[in-house]
Amino acid sequence: MTTLGKGLELNKHATFRKLKADSILYLMIAPTIIYFLIFRVWPIANMRLAFYTFRSKGPWEFVGFKYFKQLFGSPAFYSILRNTLIISFMKYILMFPLIVLFAILLNEMRSHSLRRSVQVISYLPHFLSWVVIAGIWLSFLSPSNGAVNQILGLFGMEPVDFMTSKKAIRWVLFFCELWRSIGWDSIIYFAAIIGIDAELYEAADIDGAGRLNIIRYIILPALFIPMVTVFILNLGFFLNAGFDQVLNFANDSVLSTIDILDTYIYRLGLVNGQYSLATALGLIKGVVGVFLVLGTHVVSKKYTGVGVW
Repeated sequence: MTTLGKGLELNKHATFRKLKADSILYLMIAPTIIYFLIFRVWPIANMRLAFYTFRSKGPWEFVGFKYFKQLFGSPAFYSILRNTLIISFMKYILMFPLIVLFAILLNEMRSHSLRRSVQVISYLPHFLSWVVIAGIWLSFLSPSNGAVNQILGLFGMEPVDFMTSKKAIRWVLFFCELWRSIGWDSIIYFAAIIGIDAELYEAADIDGAGRLNIIRYIILPALFIPMVTVFILNLGFFLNAGFDQVLNFANDSVLSTIDILDTYIYRLGLVNGQYSLATALGLIKGVVGVFLVLGTHVVSKKYTGVGVW
């Protein structure tokens, strides 16, 4: 056997020994890998259905861009796209600075016990299902005995049925999402804050800097990289807008205002059986998401030097 052959054989045995030594770790991550293969990778391979007419029996018929033309020629598509963009803007753009602000406010709490209590309380809603959350908010906003309308009644105001109001329902989705996510989503920023070198704070105290100056010149620069990274990654989900939430909060009175692409795909595919049309819309969503992430990454890298990679 040549020297090269012996070297490859030794590397092969070394790799095998390393895999065997870490076998427990690979077994631990196996369920996650299997999940992504089944529910993420395999569906990508079957996105070709967007270019075919689905048949339960027999071969699929290739139709090219027929279903894409059908989508872009439908007035309902543009109305639903508008709803999706508005709701996503509220959730991913308007909510973004509030989450960062919450992390900063947590850091500014002097009482550690109070901070821990606020953290636990703010994290809990993240672990509730949207079915439970919808039930809580339906009760909270009830026009007959909801807490909000009882407070409005104390000021002599008429009760408002927020869940059937087209003007209010998007803000209901916004504040509900904020209540559910603000604690959990702020963890990455709070971790970045507590990782700041204590010597910077000491130097700021010596220079007589106030809390606002410390936040401006020490904390916010430390948050810049995680803020940019999270913002870019969030843009990849910009066309999602929250299927579970909308599905649980929707009713006939407000469906035209909060109907989004995901609920439209749900109706097309699972309710009406138009699998090819639903797949075409899903493919559009995926492609747009990829371009949003790549485009934002390139622009951010060019002007700030910071990107996702």
